[in-house]
Amino acid sequence: MSELIMSKVAKREKEIEKPRLEVPSAAVFSAEDQVIFEQVETAVRAADEKKAQDMLVLRLAAITEFTDYFIICSGNSTRQTQAIADAVTEELKKVKTRPMHTEGYNNGEWILIDYGAFVVHVFTEKSRRFYDLERLWRDAERVEV
Repeated sequence: MSELIMSKVAKREKEIEKPRLEVPSAAVFSAEDQVIFEQVETAVRAADEKKAQDMLVLRLAAITEFTDYFIICSGNSTRQTQAIADAVTEELKKVKTRPMHTEGYNNGEWILIDYGAFVVHVFTEKSRRFYDLERLWRDAERVEV
């Protein structure tokens, strides 16, 4: 095969790969925790399919009681952040998981989708730098995406 064709094949194979979360090192999952982790994976895959950038998953279970995970990602525009939020919501609906609350969708600068056990944050780059959740929750365990 020519180098160009091989390059295109390699690129396509990489595009086909679905992101998987690495199970947190100290995690011993109950059946309920496993379901939550699978839902987080579904949300991450949906965001990734809409080209979400700088995806980060934080495990908060050890440091707070209000949620177990934050999924944080960015889009290049408000239209893209809305598309990411729509994809996450639609994919989770397929597994019968609906958000308890959604904020910021119409503005699109910071969309928060609260599923109870996990919260999805979709930012524009400017808003993400301003709110800097990574710094605020720096004590949280990072889950490899």
